[in-house]
Amino acid sequence: MKQILVPTDFSENSFNALAYAVAFYKNTACTFYLMNIGSLSESGIVSNGLALNYNKVDTHSKMELLEENIKEISKKHPSEQHQFYGLQEFGNFIDIIRKTILEKKIDLIVMGTKGTSTLKNTFIGSNTEDVITKVAANLLIVPQKCTFQPIGKVAFPTNFNNFYSFDLLESLTEILRISNGELEVMSVMLTDQLNNSQEKNKNYLHEYLDEVFEERYHFYSEKNKNIKDAIEDFTITHAIDMTIMAAKNLNYLQQLLFNSTIKRISRHTKIPVFVLHE
Repeated sequence: MKQILVPTDFSENSFNALAYAVAFYKNTACTFYLMNIGSLSESGIVSNGLALNYNKVDTHSKMELLEENIKEISKKHPSEQHQFYGLQEFGNFIDIIRKTILEKKIDLIVMGTKGTSTLKNTFIGSNTEDVITKVAANLLIVPQKCTFQPIGKVAFPTNFNNFYSFDLLESLTEILRISNGELEVMSVMLTDQLNNSQEKNKNYLHEYLDEVFEERYHFYSEKNKNIKDAIEDFTITHAIDMTIMAAKNLNYLQQLLFNSTIKRISRHTKIPVFVLHE
């Protein structure tokens, strides 16, 4: 059974991310942990835990909100294969995420993007960026107001600089099998040709896909273009429904996610992004 963690601040965006994940994994046995993480000051714990102030926050009301979210999502997307649990934690966001991953054996984290001016107009928020860079777990990023649709094409931007490990290919395979979509492998050529290492990695990926997903994948390359612009143009011209990126491919991640703004309306800010760790 797949273990999925969905951090929530009870916003529309976090609930939307949960709804997308539930729909995507509708035919997969999953346990969803819907977790709210409050600051330590909200917990009422002071003086290293020697005293309590119960007026700081109504923990019971937050648990009720979690239960309400669970009832709502269960009603909208009923499935005998899904289980839901609410968790309330207090403390540092990343520390709590890491602890929960170990305790619950989490396979995937799901987070929604807020896309507001309070986030300096960036495509992803600070918590999401921290999870990508500081937590070794696969992450599904669901943009604001993105609703689940059947997935026809999945983009996999890569520069072939890194070897494709078993863990990464296993995660990639699972996503393609669940979505039943075609994989569009695209690279941005900043030089006239690949070096020997890149050629070996490309051939390895080609051989793997040919064995596992014969006739369901294609390779594309864009030469001498800005990475971010090339990926954005590719998602539009090829009608991409989902993007998969390797976490260690930092150059592509930084260009597509961290340096992108919501002021520029582009297709990649409207489709979900899987970030795969190894």
